[in-house]
Amino acid sequence: MSYIGRQPQIGNFQICDAISTVNNQAAYTMQVGSVNVLPETANHMIVSLNGVIQAPISSYTVSGSTITFAANLVTGDVINFIQILGDVLDLGVPSDGTVTNGKIANDAVTLAKMAPGTDGNIISYDTSGNPVAVATGNDGQVLTSAGAGAIPTFETLPVGGITNAQQWRITASQSNMDIGDHITNNWEQADSYGYGGIGSAMSQSQGIFTFPLTGTWLVQFTINGNDSTSQLYIGGLITATTNNSTYNTVASGNSNITSGAQYFTHTINHMFNVSSTSTHKVRFAISGQNDGMAVSGNTNRTDTGAVFIRLGDST
Repeated sequence: MSYIGRQPQIGNFQICDAISTVNNQAAYTMQVGSVNVLPETANHMIVSLNGVIQAPISSYTVSGSTITFAANLVTGDVINFIQILGDVLDLGVPSDGTVTNGKIANDAVTLAKMAPGTDGNIISYDTSGNPVAVATGNDGQVLTSAGAGAIPTFETLPVGGITNAQQWRITASQSNMDIGDHITNNWEQADSYGYGGIGSAMSQSQGIFTFPLTGTWLVQFTINGNDSTSQLYIGGLITATTNNSTYNTVASGNSNITSGAQYFTHTINHMFNVSSTSTHKVRFAISGQNDGMAVSGNTNRTDTGAVFIRLGDST
């Protein structure tokens, strides 16, 4: 805004230095810190004389830095204070903590007006609804949400693809196995000729296999064996439990032997939703028409064994 004459002071509230009265004198110089001050007008001042607030114009006038009272002051008169208000028609600089949300126009706060922060931080809100800075993540991490009531965080995504796969086998042949017998002995994780299992290992006790992680698992059982008598059907079973107690057949397969001393082989599969590693387990058995069957095993190659592949999370 342009002004004729001197531009008004904005919110510059000042108390003048003490003034000693002179007998029969009406005009006095106003100073602040021993420097002459120039009020805007008499209406921009509060003047107390002998404890009484004086009316501007009728009780005093102002010209430059000089205040002139309507009548000469005499010995004993006291100018209690002179307060200069500055430009009372201008708000000036608001006091700290006085500007409310309603006083700020929409879209008025630009990035240049925001406080500086840490490179890479993101502004979010805490559980109380207050602004909070989300700490900068590392290269390759992504911002993830834990839902309502939690501040987002940067996290490393799980490695894509299959992260757990391994192969087990029996190291020696087992004979005289009867219908429904489980293979309980001589299990080992494959370990020869460049074997390449990945992830945490399965564990087993007496042929009962425990999974290292929950998830959807592909369980594959290959059985090789023989019998000295003919069998119209002979093969293997995958049995599973979801309560660490009762086992049920979840996969079966059969071949046949038409005359004595012949071999059989086949592979069966089961997709197992392992929602708990303490209750969901598998084991492997032989089935046939007659008892007395034999299962082949070897410590250097897999004749009879199982493959475990974690395909994804539990459903």
